[in-house]
Amino acid sequence: MDMEVGQVLHMNGGVGETSYANNSLVQQKVIAMTKPITEDAITKLYCSSYPVAIAIADLGCSSGPNTLFVVSELIKAVDSLRRKMSQKSPEYQVFLNDLPGNDFNTIFKSLPVFQNKLRKQLGTDSGPCFFTGVPGSFYGRLFKKNSLHFVHSSYSLQWLSQVPERLENNKGNIYMASTSPPDVLKAYYEQFQQDFSLFLKCRSEELVDGGRMVLTVLGRRNDDPSSKEGCYIWELLAMALNDMVLEGAIEEEKLNSFNIPQYTPSPVEVKYEVLKEGSFSIDRLEVTEVNWNAYQNETDLSDAFKDGGYNVAKCMRAVAEPLIVSHFGEAIVDQVFQRYREIIADRMSKEKTEFVNVIVSLIKA
Repeated sequence: MDMEVGQVLHMNGGVGETSYANNSLVQQKVIAMTKPITEDAITKLYCSSYPVAIAIADLGCSSGPNTLFVVSELIKAVDSLRRKMSQKSPEYQVFLNDLPGNDFNTIFKSLPVFQNKLRKQLGTDSGPCFFTGVPGSFYGRLFKKNSLHFVHSSYSLQWLSQVPERLENNKGNIYMASTSPPDVLKAYYEQFQQDFSLFLKCRSEELVDGGRMVLTVLGRRNDDPSSKEGCYIWELLAMALNDMVLEGAIEEEKLNSFNIPQYTPSPVEVKYEVLKEGSFSIDRLEVTEVNWNAYQNETDLSDAFKDGGYNVAKCMRAVAEPLIVSHFGEAIVDQVFQRYREIIADRMSKEKTEFVNVIVSLIKA
C-alpha cells in the first residue's frame, strides 16, 4: 500500500451524519473513564511547583466535542486547586495537534463559544487561555525543547506512522488476524516499537523536567497480538470486503494490498517500550474496557440508536472511511459499511464485544 498515511489518515471532518464529530461517543466515554488518572497527574504536576504558566498539548485531538473536553477538564482541575491553595491563577497555553488533514476549521470555529463558557465557569480572576493549532505527525518533534508541562493523547497512538513493510503474506486480511502468519505479526510489532519509542523520545525533549504525560491507547490485555481483543473489529471489516471480492465488486489484488496502519499493544508491551526508552518513569498503568456500542447502557434512546450494529459501523466509518476511499475508491464505501453493519450486529447479538484501553501516566524522569 503506497498511500502516504500522514495525508490519508484523518477522521471524517465536518459535522455531518458520518462525521467523527457526531460519531465519537466511544472515545468520549474512554476520556471520561480516564479522567481520574488525568486529574491525578495534573494535580501532582501543579502542586509540585505552582507554575505561573502551564502549557498543555493534546496530541491527536481530532475534531468534535471531545477535542476541547479534555482541555477544559484539565484547566478546571488546576483552577480549583489554585483556589484551595490561594494561589494566583496561571496562564494557560493549549496546543491542539493532529495530522494536517484533520478538520482544524471546525475546532477553530467552536473556540469563541468554548472560551466564553470556560470564562463563565472559572470567573474573572482566572488566567487567560491561549489556543494554538499544531498540524503534524507526533512521530517527530512538534514543539520546542522544554516547553510543555502536560501532554495528553487519547485513542491516537494505536495509529502507526506507516503501514508496516513485509505484509505480502497477509492475504485476505486487512490487519493482524488469527490467520496472519507470524512474520506479519512481527512486522506490525516492530513498527509499533519503532514508532512508540520515537514518540517517547520526542516528547521527552519537549517536556520540562517533571512534566507529565497521560496516554490512552486502544490495546489488548492478551499477550497474543492477533487475539480478538485488538483485532476483531477489523476482522469483521475484512469479512465484508472479502464478500465483495467473491461477488466481483472488489478485485482480489486490491484487497490483498490493503492493510490498516494500526497496532493495539498490551500493557506489557507499553511498559517495555517506556522502560527501554528510559526518559520517563511510570506513575500508573491501567487497563479498562468499553463496550463497542457506546449507547449500550443508555436509556430513553430513539430507535435509531438501539441498533448496535449501526452505531458501531458508524463509529468505525468515521475513523476508517478515508483509508478505504483512498485505496478502493468512493464507489463501494456505502456498500462496504452496510455489510459491515450487518456482520457487526450479528456478532454483537451473540457475544460480548469490547474495546480494551491501555492507559499510562508518565513522568519525565
